[in-house]
Amino acid sequence: MKPPLVAHLIYSLSTGGLENGLVNIINRLPRGAYRHVIICITSADEFAARITAQDVQVIQMHKREGHDWRFYLRLRRLLRELRPDIVHSRNLAALEAQLCGLGLGARRLHGEHGREVGDLDGSNRKYLLLRRCMRFFMHHYIAVSRDLERWLVERVGVRAARVTQIYNGVDHRRFSPGSVKPLALLPQQWREAGDILVVGTVGRLTPVKDQQLLLRAAALLRAAQPALARRLRVLLVGDGPLRDSLQALAGELGLRDVLWMAGDRDDVPELLQLMDVFALPSLGEGISNTVLEAMASGLPVVATAVGGNLELVEEGVSGLLVPSGDATALCDALAALLADDGLRARCGERARESVSARFDWERTVREYKGVYDGLLAAGVSD
Repeated sequence: MKPPLVAHLIYSLSTGGLENGLVNIINRLPRGAYRHVIICITSADEFAARITAQDVQVIQMHKREGHDWRFYLRLRRLLRELRPDIVHSRNLAALEAQLCGLGLGARRLHGEHGREVGDLDGSNRKYLLLRRCMRFFMHHYIAVSRDLERWLVERVGVRAARVTQIYNGVDHRRFSPGSVKPLALLPQQWREAGDILVVGTVGRLTPVKDQQLLLRAAALLRAAQPALARRLRVLLVGDGPLRDSLQALAGELGLRDVLWMAGDRDDVPELLQLMDVFALPSLGEGISNTVLEAMASGLPVVATAVGGNLELVEEGVSGLLVPSGDATALCDALAALLADDGLRARCGERARESVSARFDWERTVREYKGVYDGLLAAGVSD
C-alpha cells in the first residue's frame, strides 16, 4: 500500500517563514512515512527548488483576486482526484478552502503561523467569525507559538485538546557562529572602511516586517551617537513589495551610504556571520525562523515585543525587547548593544545556548509526524 497522502494547502510557495517550515518538514520526514502534494492557491516560484524529498508534486491553482468561485470548483475536483488522507492548510488565506474537501474522507488540519498586518491582535471581527465557523469543520490545529495557541483557545473557541503547539526548528549545521567573518561578501566600500558595526535583519520586505522602523532607528542613532555613527552599517536581506519605498526612505534619512539591501540570498548563514546585532522590528510574529537562525549564529537580538518574539528572546539575557513602532526605543536598544562589546558577546552566547537546547528541526518534525499519525489513528471522518 502507498503511504498516506498529505495535501498541503497554502496561499503561495515563495520565500517566507511559513514556506521555509513547510519545506523543512517535507524534506525531513522519514522517507516512506507520508507522500506529499503542495497545492498553491496562487503560484509558486523558484523557492520550490528547495524541496529535496522525492516525488513531491507542486500544483499552482492561480486563483484570481476577489471571489473566484471557479477556483473552488477546480480545487474540489482536484481533491476528489487526489483523495488525500490529510489536508493541512496554513494561515487564514487557506482556511476556507478546506471546505472543498468536505465529504471526501480526509482529516482536516489547520496551522496558525502568524496573523495578517490588518489583524495583528487577532480581533478583526470578520476574520474571527470565519475562524469560529471553520472550527466546526476542522479536526485539529497546530500553533507555532504559545501565544497563538492561547488565542485559538480563548478567542477562536477551539477546544484545547484539539490544539498542538509546535515550535519551528533551526538547522544547527547551517547556522552557527563563524570563527572568521566572511568579509569578502561585504560591499567594497564597507571593507575599505575597516572597523564597522553591522546591524542586520532578514525577511520579506512587507508591511508586517516594518523594516522602515529599523531605518528610522538607525537615523536616530547616527544623530545621537557620533562615535557609533562612523561605524554603523545596516544590512537588509530579503526582497518584497516595499523594496522601492525602503530605498526612497533611506535616501530621505541620509542612510544610502550605510545601507546594503542584499535582496533574496542563498548565503544567509554567511550573511548572519557578518552581523554584530540582529534586529527584528516586526509589527507581529508567530515564531520567527530568522530570529532562531540569528540566535543559533550567536547573535544578540533586538526584537519588538510582539507574538512569539517574547518566547524566544529573554530580555537582557539573549537580547533586548522593544515596543513595536517605537523608533526611539529601538535606537536606544541598538546603541546599548553596539556600544558594549562584552554585552554583545554575552547575549550572543546565551542566545546560541538557548536555541541549541530548545529548538531543532528533528524534534519539530517528530512532533508534526505525531500529529499526522494521531489523526490517522483516531479514524476521524466527515
